[in-house]
Amino acid sequence: MNSVSLSRSLIALSIGLAAAPLLQAEGWKENSALPNLKNFGLTGSIPENLTGKVVLVDFWATWCTPCKASFPVMDELQKQYGTNGLVIVAVSVDEKKSEMEKYLKKNPVSFVTLHDSSQKLVAAADVATMPTSFLIDRTGKIRFVHTGFEGAKTKADYAKQIESLLK
Repeated sequence: MNSVSLSRSLIALSIGLAAAPLLQAEGWKENSALPNLKNFGLTGSIPENLTGKVVLVDFWATWCTPCKASFPVMDELQKQYGTNGLVIVAVSVDEKKSEMEKYLKKNPVSFVTLHDSSQKLVAAADVATMPTSFLIDRTGKIRFVHTGFEGAKTKADYAKQIESLLK
């Protein structure tokens, strides 16, 4: 067992999580394939066919202020590029699904929102910062990783990257 695996095991044990799934979490990296989202027990309507689409998978939570700031930007991006093949999938890591639903009722969006109630997907992605987004190309490869949200700078980065992948 390497030091990273040992650290994850100790952290997992200290917060009461099963250590085995965390030991396998190598994290999502640029140029690796997006795993099948249907294999993680997510709640919500997962888009049927993401093949050939540019996909932005965003991990967020209602308690995360930068996440809330990113929602209008992602909504604008979905409306602007959706007809060209962009699909945004926001994955809530809120402990209670009701918190996510309450937030979305007050702040409706045009993109897909899912709930990671079992925390399996966020563990597999090895997300340490909220929000964290993964931009996936039409072949299913992760091309860009964003941690945090810096307003206009992040919006410009998203737009430039999305446009390059939609070509």
